[in-house]
Amino acid sequence: MDVLLQQIINGLVLGSMYALVALGYTMVYGIINLINFAHGEVLMVGAMTSWTLIGLMQEAWPTAPGWLILLMSLLIACVVSGALNYAIEKLAYRPLRNAPKLAPLITAIGVSILLQTLAMIIWKPNYKPYPTLLPSQPIDVAGAVITPTQIMILGVTAVSLAVLMWLVHGTRLGRAMRATAENPRVASLMGVKPDTVISATFVIGAVLATLAGVMWASNYGTVQHAMGFLPGLKAFTAAVFGGIGNLSGAVVGGLLLGLIESIGSGYIGDLTGGVLGSHYADIFAFLVLIAVLTLRPSGLLGERVADRA
Repeated sequence: MDVLLQQIINGLVLGSMYALVALGYTMVYGIINLINFAHGEVLMVGAMTSWTLIGLMQEAWPTAPGWLILLMSLLIACVVSGALNYAIEKLAYRPLRNAPKLAPLITAIGVSILLQTLAMIIWKPNYKPYPTLLPSQPIDVAGAVITPTQIMILGVTAVSLAVLMWLVHGTRLGRAMRATAENPRVASLMGVKPDTVISATFVIGAVLATLAGVMWASNYGTVQHAMGFLPGLKAFTAAVFGGIGNLSGAVVGGLLLGLIESIGSGYIGDLTGGVLGSHYADIFAFLVLIAVLTLRPSGLLGERVADRA
């Protein structure tokens, strides 16, 4: 039972990060039917920017509390990633908005490779330790353990999801996003500016990806130029799993994928004496993707157009 509880905690932490990234995929797809495969690299840029800022702030302000340095680096990294995603949308995707669907898809893959290469040049290809800025003493929960960093991840994810749902369903921008998702031409006749809405969607997605990237780096303690590829691919799987284009589906898909991956790798590792396990955790994400695409291509929650943003 202790093992199951521990794997559930690990799965919820992992799934929370997947959910944040998956929301960026599903928001963009819901509005312009584009799979932004560069989204994982935005996560990487946010984490690497935060790592750089933390190093600079620790040198300039050695007595500052760790949580404050982490918060300040996160806020600045969100601004940098938001500006990057805004530029990507304006320069790479907007000119291809009326092009055949294959053109922006190939462009997204190209942008992903470009960002990885630029990051490798700027930050070098070696792995870098991400500083531990929060207390590391684990907390016992009915035989399982959870760290303050993991509690922070769960809390930040819950707050972020609540704010996003309020933004989409309770604000003027959210109404404009849903109207643009329904029909951009009709929305423009009603006074909505589709280009502005789409740019705002990319910026919001970048902020969510940066949150996930900084939390990923804080939880696993390392950053490098290719760190966004696999989380981005799994978050895309989570979006498809839950029903791409559906915000609730992205959250459900991310959490379920994290639980499946954590519980599956944990128990397989126990059954095989450690031969299999964490090294084969990735296989579960793609088995889920194959099963969903085969049995229910629309995802668990389908695609409810009224909820798309």
